[in-house]
Formats: sequence, C-alpha cells, structure tokens
Amino acid sequence: MSIFVKRKTRDRESRPPYSHRQTLQQSAERQFKRQFFGLLLVIVTWSLAMGWLLALATNAQSATPSAEIGTVDVVPAQYQLGQELYLENCSTCHIGLPPGVLPTQTWKNLLQDSQHYGAQLKPLVDPPRILVWKYLSTFSRVQLDDEETPYRLDNSRYFKALHPGVKLPRPVQVGSCVSCHPSASDYNFRRLTPEWK
Repeated sequence: MSIFVKRKTRDRESRPPYSHRQTLQQSAERQFKRQFFGLLLVIVTWSLAMGWLLALATNAQSATPSAEIGTVDVVPAQYQLGQELYLENCSTCHIGLPPGVLPTQTWKNLLQDSQHYGAQLKPLVDPPRILVWKYLSTFSRVQLDDEETPYRLDNSRYFKALHPGVKLPRPVQVGSCVSCHPSASDYNFRRLTPEWK
C-alpha cells in the first residue's frame, strides 16, 4: 500500500464521523443565531426606550402652553432663577429684553459696568450676578470675531434677523416693542398684534 493511501485511511479514522461534525456545525450555527437575535433584541429595546424618553421630554415641553411661556425660549428649571433675577433687576426701569437679541459679549459688558446707558447703577454682586450671567450667556448668541459689540438694538444683527421684513423705527427704542408685542412689558414676546399674526 502506498504512503498516500495509508495517510488517507489514517486521516479518515482520526476524523470524527460526518454526523458528529455536522452536529457541531449546527450547534455553532444555533449559538450564532441566538447571539444575533439577542443583540438585535437589545438594540430594539434600547431604541424603544430612547424613543419613549424622547417622547416624554417633548411632551413635557409642549405641555406648557406657549402663551404661558412668555419668552421666546423655553427656560429649563436650572436657569429660571437667573431669569427671575434678571427681570427683577432690569425690567423695573425698562422692558426686559430676551437675551437672544444681543450677543453674549454685550450682556457680559452690561453686567460688569455700573454706567448703564447714562444712568449710574449699583452692579449686581455674586451669587445673583452669577445666576443672571448663566441665564443670559446660555440664551444669548455668539458674537463674530470681527464684529463690533452692539449696545443698541439698531446695531444688533440678531435683533435684525429676528425681525425680517419689519420696518423698524429709527432709532429703535426698547419701549417701542409694545407696538408689535403687546405683552412685552410682561416679558411675553410670543404674543403679537393682529397685523403680525
């Protein structure tokens, strides 16, 4: 007998029978399928849970009627005290402006300066100043590097962007907001006069 035939015979004898190999392969396939379906189940469960949480969060925000929100932005609980302090300190002399009409740098300078548009003010001190700053910096907008810091609404590109197609008086006065926003004195800029609805 040749070496080749002996080796082939020996290899067949040392190999497990065909049915045993097939059983091992089927077992491996079943294990793979179980792992695949287990992973698929985890992904589907995770997706459903995230969708449910997102729906809860969305419903919680939309549960508050927009007439009650007042400001342009919905203010999360961690910034509401800062908003209240801002209004308490600023809207006693004039209409409180939403932070988004001026860049963050303008608000920072206004908080630090005791000279406020020709009036001498006692600056806010910490911790109320920090709370107001967190509110204003969160809801205001970024100033461009080459942009001059605007202190008047006429010069704020954000104010102009929020009022497209509106013929604004020159100069824009804070008190003139009421002509289009009748509840501006209550810090409600969502309510508009009938001509703008």
